[in-house]
This record gives sequence, structure tokens and C-alpha cells, in this order.
Amino acid sequence: MVIKYLISCKKTSELIFLKIEQVIFCFKTVNTYKVSATDFSRKRKQSFSSTVLFLLNLSTKSLSLEIENFVGLFKIYLDIKTFTKSAFVQYRKKIKPDIFRDLSKVIVDEFYTDNESGVKLWNGFRLLAVDGSRLTLPNTEELKQIYGQIRNQEHIDVFQARVSVLYDLINNYIIDGLLSPIAIGEGQLALEHLLHVKENDIVIYDRGYPSFNLIYEHLKQGSDFLMRAKISFSNVTREFIKSGKSTEIVSIYPGQRNKKLIVKEYDKKASVKVRLVRVNLPCGEVELLITSLLDITKYNTNIFKELYFKRWGVESFYDELKNKLKVEYFSGYSNQSIMQDFYAALFVSNVQTLIVSELTDEINEQTKGARYKYKVNSNLSYGFLKNRIVTLFFSENEMNETIKELKTLFKKHIIPIRPNRSNLRNIDKYSKRLKPKVTKNQKDAL
Repeated sequence: MVIKYLISCKKTSELIFLKIEQVIFCFKTVNTYKVSATDFSRKRKQSFSSTVLFLLNLSTKSLSLEIENFVGLFKIYLDIKTFTKSAFVQYRKKIKPDIFRDLSKVIVDEFYTDNESGVKLWNGFRLLAVDGSRLTLPNTEELKQIYGQIRNQEHIDVFQARVSVLYDLINNYIIDGLLSPIAIGEGQLALEHLLHVKENDIVIYDRGYPSFNLIYEHLKQGSDFLMRAKISFSNVTREFIKSGKSTEIVSIYPGQRNKKLIVKEYDKKASVKVRLVRVNLPCGEVELLITSLLDITKYNTNIFKELYFKRWGVESFYDELKNKLKVEYFSGYSNQSIMQDFYAALFVSNVQTLIVSELTDEINEQTKGARYKYKVNSNLSYGFLKNRIVTLFFSENEMNETIKELKTLFKKHIIPIRPNRSNLRNIDKYSKRLKPKVTKNQKDAL
């Protein structure tokens, strides 16, 4: 099967950033996202918009240093002479974390609306993935009560939150992000992400997700999926693997696990049709995939191995979130601060994606004839966004100059994409909370 990517002119980043600027500096926004009706009712040194911009400025160092940096660079724009750590802490308490989630939604909605020629598709589908991870939190009683704690392999209690994202694997946007207690399973969060999934979407899941309920909900709303599943998923899947067939359309039924569901629209006799696909790996192991793409003529069995492999993009996103955006370097200890920092990081990631997406054709032309294809160095790109992300949202002229400057810096620092590279995965490094070795080309940019 020929894989087609539809690429043409795109809605410009300037237009989308102007929409965001209007939201940040809008009086209605203050009323929507302030915690109390009396908050920001008097003119103070630090305004609602300046506090929001400060939180977007990738604060990973000492708060005192970050404040001095911010005030020194932006006092002429924000009419700020100085403010203290205490003042900042008091003002951030007055802002709902939802503003950062909704600012990110502005980028996503604008990108996917009236921009058909700018959105890259796989055979007419938006190619998405759901995946989860964990964030280690500051050691406070409040966060322990909200998110829970676990004991790692070193028998040390750590406080962690579960994070889950719905990610566009081709366009590289975070469509939805969730932060939840560790006790809430990935499957439950995947069902919440379905609110943002539409027809002509394919969602890819790893083998921790498959369930009759998730499959049922996909088919109910008319969206497609590709799931890696354990061979022991059901008797039907066991028999399929034993048969040696490469693919088969079968009916599956609710399993014992579904008895615990509080609300069900089906009983134990319900069934849904899915397609099973066998994938033989080079190491000799057999991988089982379950999909809603039933048309064997239209979707050849051979495409599914490569299609599932595209899920690696969401794994790469988590590397950026933790090791390049440094989301676990929280700027506060309250749950409100954790939520603000988390959703601000997702917003910054989407800002970076928006700018990079406009450079793809230029980079391809710039490196035409080279041995490898090239891409923007994501680590350095976040370093370049530091401070500049604030000047993006002042005046239209300042915005245009900042975008040009960022594009120049991004194109100047590109790296080759070397195919078929793999690294030995050390699954213990995070469970033991040991810092992974940082290679010399991955030094901190923030």
C-alpha cells in the first residue's frame, strides 16, 4: 500500500499566535481564569498577564534568578520594576491552571480548523496515539493525599502522578493531556481522551490498553484504532496465534475484567467484530495487533507492523517533556503549581511544534542531496524559546521579529535523522530514580 501524506500551504504561526495573544491580554480571560471574584481587581505591580507569561517562560532555575531575568528583560513591555518571590507565589495562587490547558487548545483548534491542506494525514486519517507515563512530584503531604505514593525498587517512598496524552504522531501536537492520581489506570484515562477523538482518526495503543470496553467505545463513536495486545487477551486471540494465520476477522466478547464496570451499555453476550493481525519480529517473537480496519483489500496486512511502529513518536515526546522541557523541575510545591507547570509545558511543546512545522520544507531544501534527512534539534529549540516565548505575545511587529529569529536559530542547529538506530533500553533507571547518563550532545539547554 502506498502511504500518502497530504502536505500543502498551512495556516501561519503568526495568525495562531495572534489568537493566543488576544486570549492572554483579554479582560474576559482574567474573569474566566481567576480563582476568586476579588482577584486582580486592583492594579498591582504584577498583573494577570505578566504572571501567566512568567509561568510560560520555562522556569527551571532558582525562582529568584528567574524573577531577575524576567524583570530585566521585559520591564519595558510589562511596566514592572521588580517583584518578590512572595508576591509571585501569592499571584500564581489566583490563577486557575485551566488557562494553560485552554491556551494549548487554541493552538490545536486553530491548526486543525480550516487548515485541511496544512494537516498531514496517513491515508486520509489523523494518526494519533495514547500513552501514559509518571511524573515524580515534590515530597509534600498535600501531593501525597491527592496523587498517592509508591515504593520503588530501592524501597524508597516516592510521590508520583500519572500523566497521559493524546498525541498526533505525524503533526506532533499534544491534542489532550491529563494529570491524575497514580491509582487511576491508563485505560480509564484513555476513555477520557476519546472525547477529543473524531471520525477519520486512528488511535494507536500499546499492549497495556486493550479491553472490550475501549474497543466498544471506539466503534460506538465511529473512530478507528490499532492496539497491540497480549496473546492471552482472550481464547479467540490464543486460537488465532495457534492457527498461524497472518490476519483474521473475528468476534470478541466482554471478558471477566468487565464485570467491575459501573456502567455498561452491553451484557456478557455482546460482541464486536475486529481484525487480528500477526506480526513476526526479527527476534523470533510473535506480536499480536487488534484493529478496526477490517477491509483486507484496502488495508494490506503488511502495513500494520510499520503503522504500529509509528507509535514511537509519543515515546519521544515523553523524552522531551521530562529531559528537555524538564517538567519535573516544578516551580512550586502546591497542587495548583504542579498543574500550572504541567499544562504550561504542554503549551510550550505545541508552540515549538508550530514553529518547527513551518521549517520542514526549508530544511529539506537546505539539505537536499545530503546522505540523511535533517530535523531541528529539539533540545536546543527549547533553549532558544526561553525568554523569546514571552516576546511572541506583545505586539504584532515584535511577534514577527521573534518568529523570524527563532526560525533562523532552529535552522542553524539541525541534526541528521539516522534510520534503523536503536539503544538498549534500561527499564530500571527510572524505577530506581537514577539519572540516566547524558551524552555530550544532549546537555541541558534550559
